[in-house]
Amino acid sequence: FVSKKNSKKGSKQDSVYIAALLIQRWYRQYVARLEMRRRCTWNIFQSIEYAGEQDQIKLYNFFGFLMDHFTPASSERNLISHIFRENEICRDTDWERYFCYKSIEVPESYTGPHLTFPMTFCGVSKLVEAFKHKQQLHARYVLQILGETWRLLRILPNINYVSICHNQEITICGDLHGQFEDLLLIFYKNGLPSSEKPYVFNGDFVDRGKNSLEILLILFGFLLVYPNDVHLNRGNHEDHIVNLRYGFTKEILGKYRVHGKKILKLLQKIFSWLPLATVIDNKVLIVHGGISDMTDLNVIARVDRHKVREDCKMNKSDSDSDSEPEGKETDEREWKQIVDLLWSDPMPQNGCIPNEVRGGGCYFGPDVTEEVLERHNLQLLIRSHECKQDGYEFCHNRKVLTIFSASNYYEVGSNRGAYIRMGCDLVPHFIQYQASRTCRELTLRQRYAAKTSDITFKSLRETLFVHKSDLISAFKEFDPNNTGMISLRHWASATENILNLGLPWRVLRSQLVNSTKYGMVDYQQWIRELSITEPKLEISDASILDTMYKNHSNLETIFRIIDTDHSGSISFEEFRQTWKLLSSHLKTEISDEAIADLAQSIDFNKDGSIDINEFMEAFRLVDLSAHT
Repeated sequence: FVSKKNSKKGSKQDSVYIAALLIQRWYRQYVARLEMRRRCTWNIFQSIEYAGEQDQIKLYNFFGFLMDHFTPASSERNLISHIFRENEICRDTDWERYFCYKSIEVPESYTGPHLTFPMTFCGVSKLVEAFKHKQQLHARYVLQILGETWRLLRILPNINYVSICHNQEITICGDLHGQFEDLLLIFYKNGLPSSEKPYVFNGDFVDRGKNSLEILLILFGFLLVYPNDVHLNRGNHEDHIVNLRYGFTKEILGKYRVHGKKILKLLQKIFSWLPLATVIDNKVLIVHGGISDMTDLNVIARVDRHKVREDCKMNKSDSDSDSEPEGKETDEREWKQIVDLLWSDPMPQNGCIPNEVRGGGCYFGPDVTEEVLERHNLQLLIRSHECKQDGYEFCHNRKVLTIFSASNYYEVGSNRGAYIRMGCDLVPHFIQYQASRTCRELTLRQRYAAKTSDITFKSLRETLFVHKSDLISAFKEFDPNNTGMISLRHWASATENILNLGLPWRVLRSQLVNSTKYGMVDYQQWIRELSITEPKLEISDASILDTMYKNHSNLETIFRIIDTDHSGSISFEEFRQTWKLLSSHLKTEISDEAIADLAQSIDFNKDGSIDINEFMEAFRLVDLSAHT
């Protein structure tokens, strides 16, 4: 009897043990699947983001090519010459007059904060509170802050050298990208900047988020109050051409319809004067992007940072002869060093290669890090520029540290933000956070589920849809008998060849392809199942639509450049010039008749001009799956 009892007891224990093993195995598989989904989502967002940056750099290089190679009388050159030149405003005295705020009255009906100058800690604190409560600062005060900031930045060096006092810490923040909630949370957790609490903000304050100007005004305010304790490095998004594409220009013009043009012009000037690097205790180098095998801090310290781009782009085009102007090669080397600081990324392999993914800067390996740090007697490189899931990441034997302060950057739950506290021992300590309260309340499962939400695949479906003609042509190469069917392997291969996003397409198949038959994809049906519809434009040349959708960001950038007075409207002739610029950039022919046909179709209100709303409506793609 006892033996039977023990046998049953042992059998029961075995069952519990086996059940525990099965649950454990299921949980591990579940976590592995979640991690795979997270990585796929992350790769989608990052690939689309970097592809956009690559297009932006190519477009900018194209403008530079026009300035270098087209004759002074060229209409294309004249059209974009104001990108690299300040035109009618040249001398500092002219800038002072142009941005004079004294004639701008603050009406009695204004309910926002009133500022006094010189700025004080109380004044900036009041500004923080006002922005927290969604108040808007009057244009007079905006121009006043920007004018004072410009005057201060002009006397700062290219590289700020900072010392940490005993029993003091310095705080280092990465990209904020217009996400005001993140800045507020940093100040809440860490305290406001002061002489006892110095800060370094490592660039990319603007674009993507909706409160870029508020972030700039607060940072500039604290810089004015504590010029020795608040340090601002320039990022790759502190650039007026990049701002045309990624939202900051639109934000300014939306908030300040009367004085927005002046504000943008002054910000363009300020961005060119932002310092390029910060060095802490002669041991820690802080730059926005990274370094290259050419990086020389002695050269960077001597660069005339506010006009190196203009010199580099304008020297050859301003020369009366075809010979290379004196100093042009030096200017280009200096500009290359600045581009490397703003755009570069680390890579695990040794060496230094062009950053083909972003289109600018380079990829630098551990050997480059070792050599540059050793040559300048440094021990650590702190950079930003890349979103990291935990808000920070070490690489290169812990000699390179990435810090990223914009939480929920791709979507809610995608990443934490972080900042660094560093004392006189120069050991970095990390503080992580998630600015969205809704995200903090999510469970683990909900948080990971959010990462594969519709937002992710909506962006990817739109990218696929705008390349539909190229995709169908690529699919047909694997379908010589015109069956309309190709294998899943060929579908994945052709899709990657067209988009070059570096994504695991076969893994993503279940999210993108509704059905397959015997491992085959009906590619015509698949294009239809992307569930994207486009505006009904009545034009005779359908090929121009493909060009329009694939290059809508470049077109919008050129539109905003041609709209020199920021009125939000361009004439039919300027629209034709926009397309001629794009066709030169793409090395393709687009007839005047096709352009005129498109202009007539986009001009919805038939007033003989095209405003930005009509222009953007023509590009609006509707995801039908979101409405079913």
